[in-house]
Formats: sequence, C-alpha cells, structure tokens
Amino acid sequence: MPTASAAPEQLPESYRALRVELAGSRAIRTVVSLPSSELPDHDVTVRVSHSSLNYKDALSASGNRGVSKSYPHTPGIDAAGVVITSRDPRFSTGTRVLVTGYDLGMNTPGGLAELIRVPGDWLLELPAGLDARSAMALGTAGFTAALALRRLQAVGAGPELGPFVVTGASGGVGCLAVALLARAGYEVVASTGKAHAAERLLALGAARCLARQELAGDDSARPLAPAVYGGGIDTIGAATLAGLVKRTVIGGAVAACGLVGGSELALSVFPFVLRGVSLLGVDSQHTAMAERREVWRLLAGDWRLDPLGVPGLVNEVGLEELEGPIRQILAGDSIGRVLVRL
Repeated sequence: MPTASAAPEQLPESYRALRVELAGSRAIRTVVSLPSSELPDHDVTVRVSHSSLNYKDALSASGNRGVSKSYPHTPGIDAAGVVITSRDPRFSTGTRVLVTGYDLGMNTPGGLAELIRVPGDWLLELPAGLDARSAMALGTAGFTAALALRRLQAVGAGPELGPFVVTGASGGVGCLAVALLARAGYEVVASTGKAHAAERLLALGAARCLARQELAGDDSARPLAPAVYGGGIDTIGAATLAGLVKRTVIGGAVAACGLVGGSELALSVFPFVLRGVSLLGVDSQHTAMAERREVWRLLAGDWRLDPLGVPGLVNEVGLEELEGPIRQILAGDSIGRVLVRL
C-alpha cells in the first residue's frame, strides 16, 4: 500500500532543471530555475531525488528531434523520488515512486529536474529493497537488461545452449546484462570495442571478452556462420546483431534492444528456418505495467544487483556536472552508468 506523509508538502514556486535550447543546429545546455506553474497538467507531482543519464537522454540533450520534437526541453527518461501532490487516489503524498520510459524526457519534461509531473499510469511504487538511488543506478538500463533476460527465458534459451554474448557490453545496458546473465547461470561472453573495459566486465561475471569486430566482420554475404553461441543480448544492432544471429546454435535466441551501430539488418531467413533461431525484440519504453512491476520486483529481490558496489561502474554526478558525461556518451566513450543526484 502507498505510504503517506503526515501532511501534504507544499509545491515549491520554482525548481532547478537541465534546459536544452537550440540555436540553429547547436544545442545549448544550462541548469536553470523554472516556475512550477509551467509543469504539464498531469495528476502526480514528484520531487525527484535521483535520475540517470542514458543514450536517449544524450540524444535529446543534443537537439535530436527524433527523440524530442520541441525545444526548449528537459531530458531524462528516468526519475525516482517522492510524491508531493496527487490527484490520483493510487498515490498519496510521501509515496516513494519511480518512472522509466513512456514519454518522460522525450516530449514530456523529464527527470533531469527537481520536479516532474506525470500521469499516475506511468508511476510505479518503489518495491521493498530498493531506494531511489539504487533504483536509478539501474534505471532504464537495468530494466531493459532484465526484460531481455525474461525474453530469453520465455523461449527456453537457457545456459545449456552454450555461451551467450552481450554486445556493447561496456555500456549501461550491456554491463548490467553481463551481471544478470552471469547471476542466472549463463556463461557470458562480453563483446566490446573498449579493451580497457575487460577487467571490469570480468569482475561483473563475464567468462571472457570478445573484440567487437569478431561479430561485426566482413562476412555479410554469408547466410550462416559456424554455430558457437546459445544466443545473447544485443545493444548494437546492424552488422553486430547480424553476426550474432548467424552464429547462434539450433534453438538459440537473441534479444535485441539497441541500435547504436545502426538500424539496418542484413540477414537472410536461414538462421530462422534452418536453426530455429529466435530474434526477440525488447521495448522498455512501452512495457505494460503488470510486467514492469514484476521486473522491478525481481530487480529488488531475486535478481538484485549492486552496481554501486562495483568500483568504477557508476559515475555519480550532480545536475551541474552533466556536460562531460553527455559528451562522452555521444562520442561512444562512456563506460557503465551515469547516476544523477538532484
């Protein structure tokens, strides 16, 4: 049941937020004070204590209109904090909540701000075992990795099929996918273009690391490659995803959840009709609330991870310290998670 504070908290007149404005083709990012009266007309106002920085946030912060259509804008697809006002009977003042995905940070002002106002249908009460900081250390990245693991398990793609590959393993989704798969008993092969990340990936549970080019090689004309992997979790797309599917064993499966390497996929039907390989789509933005609630319950319990306890995996910054991490993500130089302290 939602927990309530002794008395409703008064809505502050203003709040701090990362504001992105466009000057021609250039994105200007500043931390500003905004009037609370400009929050959107939704049912629940949340005082945000923690957020995180994701690839989609970096795109929004750079003026990418494929993510955010109108500017000025506040990015942030993740947020966790406490309800301070609510017209939704499901959420009382003082309820600890989180939100990931939906339209938050895309065209609705996002979680890189001290306040958000969202529909109650987007909110999930923080499960026992997670506070706002630990939840946002996971954020959309941990939620996506857990969804991918559930997709693999649902089609029977288990550890007995052989090693499973995580592509883009040094990124936010990738590193948490390595840890989740290893915890679930899989032999994990971490594919990355960052050789200096190998030690950290092995510490997360990877059995070995694989250079990115070993999957995204020049064999695109071949409909199949030697079957050596049970499947995997792909965050890259394009040639990397195609290479992994071609190398997946009979009855294996690959969960696809990213496209930083491109959106095109050069594959024949041979892996699917000759080996019965499953290609599983993972969409964390529109996940139904029933599954969303179950995944977060797992992340707070049986699938609990502690990324904050892994040295160097989580970079915790304040709102005024986001410029460097945004540039790193856009340049492909980021490793692990960026936790934002509001």
